[in-house]
Amino acid sequence: MKKALTYLWNKHSEIYKIFIFLATLILIVFLFPKQGKFKYDISGIQGKPWQHENLIAPFNFSIQKTNQELTAEKNELLKNFKPYFKVNHTVLESEKKIFNTHFIENWKSVKGKDLTLDDLDTIEHSAATIAYLKGLAILDSVYKKGIVQLSDVLDNKPPDFSIFVVENNTSSEKELADFYTVQTAYNFMEQAVSSDEKEDKKVLLPVLENCIAQNTFYDKDISDKALKEQLESLSPSHEEIVKDQSIIGKGEIVDADKYEILHSLKTEYEGQTNNSSNYFFILGGQIIVVSICLSVLFFFIFLFRKNVFSDNSQLTFILLMTVIFVMMAVFSAQYDVSIYILPFCILPIMTRAFFDTRVALFTHLVNILILSFLAPNRFEFIFIELVVGMVAIFSILNLGKRSQIFYSAGIIFFMYCLAFIGISIVEGDTSEAVNWHNYIYFLLSAGLTLFSYPLIFVFEKTFGFISDVSLMELCDTNNPLLRELASKAPGTFQHSLQVANLAEEAIFSIGGNPQLVRTGALYHDIGKMDMPFFFIENQSTGVNPHEELPSEESASIIISHVIRGIEKARKHKIPEKIIDFIRTHHGTMVTAFFFNTYKKQVLDGMLDENDFRYPGPIPYSKETAVLMMADSVEAASRSLKSFEEETIEALIDKIINGQMEQKQFDNADITFKDITTVKKILKRKLVNIYHVRMEYPKN
Repeated sequence: MKKALTYLWNKHSEIYKIFIFLATLILIVFLFPKQGKFKYDISGIQGKPWQHENLIAPFNFSIQKTNQELTAEKNELLKNFKPYFKVNHTVLESEKKIFNTHFIENWKSVKGKDLTLDDLDTIEHSAATIAYLKGLAILDSVYKKGIVQLSDVLDNKPPDFSIFVVENNTSSEKELADFYTVQTAYNFMEQAVSSDEKEDKKVLLPVLENCIAQNTFYDKDISDKALKEQLESLSPSHEEIVKDQSIIGKGEIVDADKYEILHSLKTEYEGQTNNSSNYFFILGGQIIVVSICLSVLFFFIFLFRKNVFSDNSQLTFILLMTVIFVMMAVFSAQYDVSIYILPFCILPIMTRAFFDTRVALFTHLVNILILSFLAPNRFEFIFIELVVGMVAIFSILNLGKRSQIFYSAGIIFFMYCLAFIGISIVEGDTSEAVNWHNYIYFLLSAGLTLFSYPLIFVFEKTFGFISDVSLMELCDTNNPLLRELASKAPGTFQHSLQVANLAEEAIFSIGGNPQLVRTGALYHDIGKMDMPFFFIENQSTGVNPHEELPSEESASIIISHVIRGIEKARKHKIPEKIIDFIRTHHGTMVTAFFFNTYKKQVLDGMLDENDFRYPGPIPYSKETAVLMMADSVEAASRSLKSFEEETIEALIDKIINGQMEQKQFDNADITFKDITTVKKILKRKLVNIYHVRMEYPKN
């Protein structure tokens, strides 16, 4: 058990890499919609020739109606829908009671005679009885026909508009003209009593007017239910296409009818693949596709960027960004948001801020390939996003200036528009090229890339990365740690400045990161400030404390400045990437002066070279390798008695060749050609630094 735990601990870095690979694969596949994709891309194909093989119907399917057709049918149904009304028979009884009361009161008011309902049966009140019965007859006539409620559903409807009237649990269709409204009911009553004597009209008409009330009401529940049933009964399709029927031949123009058939086939195909029987086939295909993409990215990093592959935090960052952008693409697909609104260029910009151009470009390429399976038009998406992403990388070579990100956003927007116009013209869809909505999407996407600036800061702190902006802040010689170095060890500080100038020029010539190597050079010797007078560049009084110390103790003090520098850098929260320059600037070299002195004092058998050797590690990158060369050459050049070009060249060749013989550059991605170039740069710079002016003639 103990051996197994020890093995796992020793292999924890490799196990973590496998874990994040599988976790990324599972997350992406989980986010992918489990729906098959139609083999052919039919976006924008209408009006163009069919470029694929003859297409035969693989199964029976119906030609789906377009959204415009369905909307038109729905609007037509809503326009002609016959609402339901219900008759309330209790209204008539209520109004008759009102009629009785008001008739007696109004008879007394007009005739000046008292009257009761019982009096209407006597001969003496036959006139009142006749008027009373006529009023009841008019009421019966009006309410038999019905007084309809004028609801919103009847606005602007003609008299011949039909409605359904529900009465005694049965419905009958009637026209609006078959009903009274409140106004037409009054007009009828007025006309019905107009033939009566003047005094009788005065009695009846006011009473009848007070008895006008609607008795046919709009029934919303029944109407909504009927409308819902009719809407659901609308057929979403036209005719039926049978299996093995020819759909379109190669070279045939895709007209509107053919496009409808193709669109219907696509919809039906994707609908059929979205079922349990095909679920595992789709899942398997997605696993294969995503695995290939992630494996290609992993192998690229493993083969060409070993320093990135060895750093699990850097791998985590790259894969996390991939998952985040897949989530964004899935979100746009689910909520029908244009995929071009999403700021995919943030990925190459942020990757470029922390890595080199090739890593940024390759990561962007793999991500776009994965995201293309979520895009509606794959070729168009891949072309536009790859081109724009490349331009974004090229435009962000240096993030030292705050205005750079705004400049990049402008370039991104311009390239979006240019690429989209070009591909629209090539595909023959000029109407899409002038659709201003697309340019709004591109503008939003370019604008959202501005968030990469604060995101760089967030990820920098989260993963311990270092960007150009941070490097510029660290390079400021007013930085407290550099000010302390200049105060306590002024000679070392001047040496660091000279090394920074040499290394920056050299790394620029071989394609490294000048800002990074300059920053590393400024901090590489900060460990000397604890014991500055033990280092020759700070010995201004001519007193050398090493003359009174044993060689092995002097070597230990010299070597200790590396460990002291690492501790001091961590105390001041200097990024690990800069601390690496402190670790590696002497590699595993030997303090030659003290070792040679020691050899003269002891027998050969008693020599232990490791006591005089720096702990390492050796440089692992171009930048750390160039710093080692520049540091050693600059320090050694101070001991030259003659600064002739030949002596400087001989010194540089001797030092750098010695470092190569001791295999100090074996772990760095630097070539012999690069080393030769660095030698030339260092020779030229030192010749210029130590150039002796010619003596001017005396008068």
